[in-house]
Amino acid sequence: MSTYCSRQGFASDPIPARAGIGLKFEHIREILETMPPVAWFEVHAENYMSAGGPSIQALENIRRHYPISVHGVGLSIGSAGLLDKAHLRRLKRLVERTEPGLVSEHLAWCTSGSVFLNDLLPLPYDEKSLATVVAHVNEIQDTLGRVILIENPSLYISFLRSEMTEPAFLNEMARRTGCGILLDVNNVFVSASNLAFDPNAYLRELDMGLVREIHLAGHHARPLGSQVIRIDDHGSPVSDDVWDLYAAALQGTGAVPTLIEWDTNIPALATLLAEADRAQRAISNRSPDGGHHATAA
Repeated sequence: MSTYCSRQGFASDPIPARAGIGLKFEHIREILETMPPVAWFEVHAENYMSAGGPSIQALENIRRHYPISVHGVGLSIGSAGLLDKAHLRRLKRLVERTEPGLVSEHLAWCTSGSVFLNDLLPLPYDEKSLATVVAHVNEIQDTLGRVILIENPSLYISFLRSEMTEPAFLNEMARRTGCGILLDVNNVFVSASNLAFDPNAYLRELDMGLVREIHLAGHHARPLGSQVIRIDDHGSPVSDDVWDLYAAALQGTGAVPTLIEWDTNIPALATLLAEADRAQRAISNRSPDGGHHATAA
């Protein structure tokens, strides 16, 4: 574990163990005018890294009324090279400016040297990759002075050199760094369908006590010869299969913050709120008192 002795858990305005939605530019005016009864919002860090301008001003306005979570997509913690220090400094500035309840990143890589790839790519689950990820997570946490969450990816291929399962990799990464896990239930279902493993067995192997947030999203099923490949496109309602897997996950995690992700084919705000209401009913059925705020050492 990193030697950063005074690392904070989360901000003084934590994310409640309730359902939230992603903040989309298309909805900002409506949100500020109507103040919908949603528990919290998540933003993609890279959309708000400017020093000023309308987008960061709108985020600060919403932050006055709602807790927010910052979700990064560009740090490339699985890359073999060094982290982008300038990108990490921009993230730190955003975190200090907005004091989000949660900060998260992906277990993936998207850079190679000076080349940025517009996708979140998988990595082999072996000791070499684990050492790289652990070092990068520790560097991020030490720079931010706080605990972060790492999200499991959606997978379309597996690596012959992998030495451990994804849940085992995530468990060990969290043990060595003190970070938490962001469990994307849709990603588990997509990966299980594409790679032919049991998603419920995945949940049983994952240390659910490390899960501090859950993501739910829609995916697209595309025929590929005699098979069907599922694509994590965040462009449709959460499928019934994913809702069922979410209910199973809540049996292990208890009530935790849950986000509805919808990043393509953006619908009306009312559609996102309806999906969040369904997630909230699942949380309440699992924990009638609404659960607890997401906190960690």
